[in-house]
Amino acid sequence: MLSVDAFIQYLQHERNYSKGTVLGYRADILELLDFIESKTGSRDPAQAESDVIREWVMSLTAGGLAATTVNRKVSAARSFYKFLLSRGEVKVDPMLRVTAPKKNKSLPVFLKESEMDRLLDEVDFGEGFEGCRNRTILEIFYDTGMRVSELVDLNDGDVDFGAMVIRVTGKRNKQRLIPFCDKLQQVLEEYIAIRNEQVPVRTDSALLVRPNGRRLSRQIVARIVNENLSKVTTVKKRSPHVLRHTFATAMLNHDAQLGAIKDLLGHESLATTEIYTHTTFEELKKVYNQAHPRA
Repeated sequence: MLSVDAFIQYLQHERNYSKGTVLGYRADILELLDFIESKTGSRDPAQAESDVIREWVMSLTAGGLAATTVNRKVSAARSFYKFLLSRGEVKVDPMLRVTAPKKNKSLPVFLKESEMDRLLDEVDFGEGFEGCRNRTILEIFYDTGMRVSELVDLNDGDVDFGAMVIRVTGKRNKQRLIPFCDKLQQVLEEYIAIRNEQVPVRTDSALLVRPNGRRLSRQIVARIVNENLSKVTTVKKRSPHVLRHTFATAMLNHDAQLGAIKDLLGHESLATTEIYTHTTFEELKKVYNQAHPRA
């Protein structure tokens, strides 16, 4: 367990991984060590050769886990063994001969602009604080493309009304500035005024809160998004990430440069952002097939 604890400290303090990522990596490594012990009689990661690791990967796949989940676990194992190798705790990295399963590339799910217009302009969110807050959440997602983890971490001080930007803390604690429009400014100012009037006591400086003044959780935000998207769309997936995809797709459809979208989303690689070009091309093909007289 000492090597695992040291690895977790490394992820937290040197790699600046988020709390959720660190917890996930820890669970994956402990699961791997359990498997190694079942095969070698020891929890020492140095006792596992490549064939043991490959058998672990095969067992994950056979257990019905999605390729993305298996790949995440394999990625955690790769990082763990690289860490051990750098410390001299293993002499050979068994992950060098381990191949992760191929992921099925699926296009991101997104809403049409007409659906978002109907949601934000026509849907009745109700009177009072919670209705105003819920509409604000949806507006922020659609206007900025930020992640749900970034949204719930927002504090009042992160919104600069003078410069019209929101400071967002993303993965690995990297910060970026996202500009916002006059419409979102109006929505935010209205929300803050109602919040300050109806939720006078807050536990911290969180921008988005519950009626009791406590910061919103990711689970609550996901539920709010799911319930409200169901009013305007029939897509099965109705998560905050769908709104992130919707933002990126809308930006691209309105001639935004891919590099600019990459920076707004906080992607490290342009390759991650390029999936949206495939999305818009698929939409273009659909329009062509519906509209062209000989299609």
